[in-house]
Amino acid sequence: MDKEERAKRKRRRLWMRTAVLMTLAVVVSYVFYTNFVHTEEAVSEGDQAPNFTLMNMDGERVELADYEGQGVFLNFWGTYCPPCEEEMPYMEDQHQAYLDDDVEILAVNVGESELTIDRFVDRLQLTFPILMDENSDVMDYYGVGQLPATYMIDENGEVVHIRVGGMSEEHVQDFMQMVDPTAS
Repeated sequence: MDKEERAKRKRRRLWMRTAVLMTLAVVVSYVFYTNFVHTEEAVSEGDQAPNFTLMNMDGERVELADYEGQGVFLNFWGTYCPPCEEEMPYMEDQHQAYLDDDVEILAVNVGESELTIDRFVDRLQLTFPILMDENSDVMDYYGVGQLPATYMIDENGEVVHIRVGGMSEEHVQDFMQMVDPTAS
């Protein structure tokens, strides 16, 4: 191996090391920025519920603002979450009980495929609106850290209560009544 060939190899190694270090610097900078500098506020009780638009299982766009004047039971869930599955029949019962009232359940699935969600919905025979948050953007926007998480939103768009964790049948009933504009 001659001197020129060794110099070329040395330059290639130097270039590769520089590229790896630059990539590492970018990743570290991004992590630092997202965790320490760019902290988004989570939605809290008393806040106006941030608007969002997601697709439902029928491929239609659903916007939270469409429910202005109604109470909304906004539930974030996943098929892999046992407490989520346990509370779904209670939510279905309350959905049926409030069909003619100004209260709606919006169940936001986070990050799962349409096929997975569809099988789950069919198995549990759910009829309330299921929205798909494919990239977990809405979940992140609301500051949801654990599933299930449920936001009770009154007819004025204010978050009146947040429940993190599974719910009993009584919880679901109480929370639906909490956001029912006619229950006051």
